[in-house]
Amino acid sequence: SDESFISQHLRPSSPSWVSWTHPKTRSVYTLSLKGAGNLSDTEFMACFSLVEETSRADYEPSSIGWKTGRKKAEMRSPELKYILVKDNITASVRGFTSLMPTWEEGQPVVYCYEIHLKEELRGTGLAQQLLGYHEHIAANSPPIEKVMLTCFLSNQNALKFYHKLGFTRDDISPVPRKLRGGKIFEPDYVILSKVVKRQDEITEKSSDI
Repeated sequence: SDESFISQHLRPSSPSWVSWTHPKTRSVYTLSLKGAGNLSDTEFMACFSLVEETSRADYEPSSIGWKTGRKKAEMRSPELKYILVKDNITASVRGFTSLMPTWEEGQPVVYCYEIHLKEELRGTGLAQQLLGYHEHIAANSPPIEKVMLTCFLSNQNALKFYHKLGFTRDDISPVPRKLRGGKIFEPDYVILSKVVKRQDEITEKSSDI
């Protein structure tokens, strides 16, 4: 259940994690974690609209391309967990991140599938806080040791943001390669990752002090 995932893997330090206050407007927002299958149709479409609003322009010219049906199917993957950010007054979704504990080329990881915020929530520290929850989940889910994500090279602002948080290019990220006929294939995205300290390692070190 979503509740057991929160208690076993997210392990928030305080019950107040479900409330976030905008540092400038002082507006209050509610955070919640839900599996993809537990999203209402309204919540799902709000999340999809956010992806389309903020990222379609990056998808369309890329090697991945933009296909509405394919994107919706990916976002409905039953293993995905969503952390929703809702306006406390209107209950409308103003941001979200989605993640999945999974395996990538033999590595156990927490994969960040999406992180999108409405304009009024950008530059507030909320995105950093949401990615911090990915790290909490990775740290509390042995044998997982890293958070991983994909970023378009065209999205320079996002790349700078991830690098600032300690994400670096992962070894499995595609590299330029020569195709038959001599043409050079240049990847238009990069796979980034960040190694996290597992919670049991932190506890062991604390007990040694």
